[in-house]
Amino acid sequence: MGTDEWVSTSMPYVSPEGDGPSDVWAAEAAAQGRRGEQRIVRAGEVPAPPDVAELLGIREGEAVVVRRRLITLDDRPNELTDTYYPAHVARGTRLAGTAKIPGGAVRLLAELGHAGARIREDVIARMPDDEERETLRTGPQEPVLQLTRLTVDRDDRPIQVDVMVMPAHRQRLRYELRIG
Repeated sequence: MGTDEWVSTSMPYVSPEGDGPSDVWAAEAAAQGRRGEQRIVRAGEVPAPPDVAELLGIREGEAVVVRRRLITLDDRPNELTDTYYPAHVARGTRLAGTAKIPGGAVRLLAELGHAGARIREDVIARMPDDEERETLRTGPQEPVLQLTRLTVDRDDRPIQVDVMVMPAHRQRLRYELRIG
């Protein structure tokens, strides 16, 4: 594994543990001797894009709350993430703003009565659009990985969709599954 490559696991980001660090990304990077930061680029209500509407079980164009984050590793763009919430879950909460959320968004969702119970992730490789290429500082022929995570509650109601875009050549996604 090269020094530029990043190994990422999902579990720390989907658990609302009360004892965990307030910035899971910064803590994970620090544990590997690196510096991780994230910045909320924008937040607020937008019309649901078709793929997000389908995952949330709502009509295309219906209002959703989105938070866009630029995640850096050692001052280099590592990921661009859009997190979408149904408007009835996030409207009027800290999820709709650009300020950091003490304890993180997953913990806030749980406090609001919307704890995740099941996660589904889909990963595809594709070419970035112009905005992604510029933001992530990738070359013209460098693909990205897109990880789309759907979180549903105990009643199988969708409560969150994350769409993460990462330079493919700097990522390794690791999934550890417990059987039995």
